Amino acid sequence: MKSILIKDTTKEEREKIVAEALGCGSDCSMCCACGGMEIDYQQYIDGKKEISQLNAEYRANTMIGH
Repeated sequence: MKSILIKDTTKEEREKIVAEALGCGSDCSMCCACGGMEIDYQQYIDGKKEISQLNAEYRANTMIGH
């Protein structure tokens, strides 16, 4: 399996990774769904945060609420 780390992927590859994982269409250019989700995967697509970091932040925030 190819690495999904930001340093190992292009923005286009990250868009595809997120789209495939979420069952989205293949074109992110006209979509804002990732930013409207509980986890803002657009930050990963833009190369700001790794998926693992976003998932860890989400888990930490949901644990606080329970």
